[in-house]
Amino acid sequence: MAKTKTPAPKSLARKPRGFQDKREDVLTAELEMIERVTHVYHLWGFEGIETSAFEYADALGKFLPDQDRPNAGVFSLQDDDEQWMSLRYDLTAPLARFAGENWDTLPKPFRRYAWGPVWRNEKPGPGRFREFMQCDADTVGSKGPAADAEMIAMMAEALKAAGAQPGSYAVRVNTRDLMSGLLDSIDAREEGTRLTVLRALDKLDRLGVEGVADLLGEGREDESGDYTKGAGLDKARIDRVLAFASAGKPTRSETLEAMASAVAGNEAFDRGVAELREIDGLLSALGARDEDVVFDPTIVRGLEYYTGPVFEGELLNEILDDKGRPVRIGSVGGGGRYDGLVSRFRGEEIPATGMSLGISRLAAAMSLTGELDRLSGPVVVLVLDREHLADSHELAGTLRRAGIRAEVYMGSSGMRPQMKYADRRGAPAVVIVGEDERNKGTVTIKDLIVGAQKAKAIKDNTEWRESRPGQVEVSRSEMVQTIRKMLESDQ
Repeated sequence: MAKTKTPAPKSLARKPRGFQDKREDVLTAELEMIERVTHVYHLWGFEGIETSAFEYADALGKFLPDQDRPNAGVFSLQDDDEQWMSLRYDLTAPLARFAGENWDTLPKPFRRYAWGPVWRNEKPGPGRFREFMQCDADTVGSKGPAADAEMIAMMAEALKAAGAQPGSYAVRVNTRDLMSGLLDSIDAREEGTRLTVLRALDKLDRLGVEGVADLLGEGREDESGDYTKGAGLDKARIDRVLAFASAGKPTRSETLEAMASAVAGNEAFDRGVAELREIDGLLSALGARDEDVVFDPTIVRGLEYYTGPVFEGELLNEILDDKGRPVRIGSVGGGGRYDGLVSRFRGEEIPATGMSLGISRLAAAMSLTGELDRLSGPVVVLVLDREHLADSHELAGTLRRAGIRAEVYMGSSGMRPQMKYADRRGAPAVVIVGEDERNKGTVTIKDLIVGAQKAKAIKDNTEWRESRPGQVEVSRSEMVQTIRKMLESDQ
């Protein structure tokens, strides 16, 4: 009899670049982060709203906050009425449309928070996706540094709430007046020169002082051989820019003094220093520590988007990928004052300031550090004897009724593959019931987290079999209490 040929697959299973298939560990981490971050926004008095994924292309605007090319980086389609719609690239542009449409009926200032996916048609990279989750807060209709300082302090609180440890993050703050004053002081009048200088400053953390000096001068050739034309400044002007860029000090007040001495007697620059001094006083009143919120003269952000203070939330710790290579996630959020965005819908001046936290980037960073490995797995009840499968289901049901997530192994493999399955599920514990346990009315519970930690110190198989790390036998009536204590101690 001829063998039946397996039909060839009709399509190649693959996902588009820059898009994610999220397993439960990432989903749970993102949802938990969103809950914690929005709790901070809610606690600070902001109102939650939700806008649609699509906006008319003209309502979204003709630029992204971090790009200078018109109409770049969006996914668009034409509706049956021949109007162009685009997937939102952030949560701020839809807010501007919402505020412009409903301004007459909104409380003023209007303070809102929102979360959801956004889409950008740009080149993906480590921790940078084409579809990702953001969590925003904005104040529309408030002038002055007080609203900006509140946003900056709230970003520090949000990073901490999302799980960033003290010393592993910082919110870096600058203001557009300082950058304008710096450019005026070196007589950089042409728009192309001004953009080149600012882009060079933005690369200080990656290229160092020498690399930035090259970009401020004639230009720079990178490791691949690509050449970037520089701003063409002479040595005296390069030195002034570098003195400003290197003004960062341990405290905000010290940084202000260093920046003020680097560029003095300039109207725009003096205005920027005064603005940051006021923000510094407000940040101190809001409890923002110098370690968590710093003034950084190299923060640039969107050149056509922001009109005043700008800031970025950054993860400082270096992370290793699965091949042991260093990966620096860097910025996971940012914001600033954008007074022109809402005004274009109303024909009147409507100031605004806001912040956005990249939930997907935060989750990606936690994934690289291994912090997501055991966030959400269920307790797995193993099946050693299929004749007693109903007993296993009864045990799982008891755990679920007590509020403990649990499942019964539904495959057909033996003990070792079942343990491997539980490990891959991120199970914090397994419940084992063999003939001995059934006769005694007991269950054996193995704490997989503690067991794995203790097993690292065991030198041979004999010692492992004798000690059975993380394993305990208890009566059935004690099962729920024992597992609950295990889960609490593993947090």
